[in-house]
Amino acid sequence: MKAGEAFYCSSPLYIMKGNELKPALWWEKTENGKILCTLCPRYCTIGTGQSGFCFIRTNIDGVLYSLGYGRPTGFAIDPIEKKPLNHFYPGSEILSFGTAGCNLGCKFCQNWSTSKARIAEAASLYASPEEVIKLAKKYKAPSIAYTYNDPTIFGEYVMDVSELARREGIKNVMVTAGYIDKKARKDVYRFIDAANVDLKAFSENFYHKLTFSHLNDILDTLLWLKRDTGIWFEITTLLIPGENDSAEEIKQMCGWIVNNLGVEVPLHFTAFHPDFKMTDKPRTPASTLDMARSIAIGEGIKYCYLGNVHNIKGETTYCPSCGKDVIKRDWHSVLSYNLTGGKCSFCGTPIAGRF
Repeated sequence: MKAGEAFYCSSPLYIMKGNELKPALWWEKTENGKILCTLCPRYCTIGTGQSGFCFIRTNIDGVLYSLGYGRPTGFAIDPIEKKPLNHFYPGSEILSFGTAGCNLGCKFCQNWSTSKARIAEAASLYASPEEVIKLAKKYKAPSIAYTYNDPTIFGEYVMDVSELARREGIKNVMVTAGYIDKKARKDVYRFIDAANVDLKAFSENFYHKLTFSHLNDILDTLLWLKRDTGIWFEITTLLIPGENDSAEEIKQMCGWIVNNLGVEVPLHFTAFHPDFKMTDKPRTPASTLDMARSIAIGEGIKYCYLGNVHNIKGETTYCPSCGKDVIKRDWHSVLSYNLTGGKCSFCGTPIAGRF
């Protein structure tokens, strides 16, 4: 199997025994007999026979079930740079999967065919946590990514797979919008080694209008990752023309990152393409991406990258001291690697990350 090749499991080895429902965690009953889901800050109140905003957390006879547990929509072996993670074992491969549904309502979603689908509408399969680990070992993937839709909504599945992976020496990666309850995230992230968090914009108006969520909840997750965990994380912002791409907003966001998270957190600016409910917007111009990277570097961010475009300069990791390229990339391929023990091979400066 080649990196980037997607596949669906049909072998009996990867078929979950039975079709039992998984009781969900993080919920409580309300006075009116409904269920309050406390997994994310949406706090859905769910009546019998109904599902939450995410589609896959469902009230069945007064008990909340996670319909996404053991129900991935498919697996792929990806380069880890595709997550994107440029400072977490660069050049390695990662087993990626997600489920149907999502707890955000992004009008610009670029994975909408699954994130906006219910389990019954998606081409899902059965794979127990043990079978996911077998799959990772079969393809010699050193890491597993919970991705495509937001893994927050299948947190129980993430917990069980990631615990088994940790025992086997396999790394765990969350690719997420960071929209998760403060208490639940301690459980979901217990065995997580790295994360890429979408900071979709730096305005509450954008979050409210285009994602149906709130900026401060995402900022709180980022602060928690930095201050209270040892998880390596990187940040991605999809720049949408006319929505979140002004120089003023980008500068404000970069300033917040520097002041609250530090200058060594890698920041990825990626190009938008018209999709889902935002087909009226043009693609992100290359000049906008270059401007954003220039602003980030000017604010002091040491590692800033460009994605969804072919730009070797914007994909390469440079030593913040001597300026030489320590990891040269072309799309998601590593062309040269000049790190020795996590340090620049030319001048010895430590490069932030896990290598």
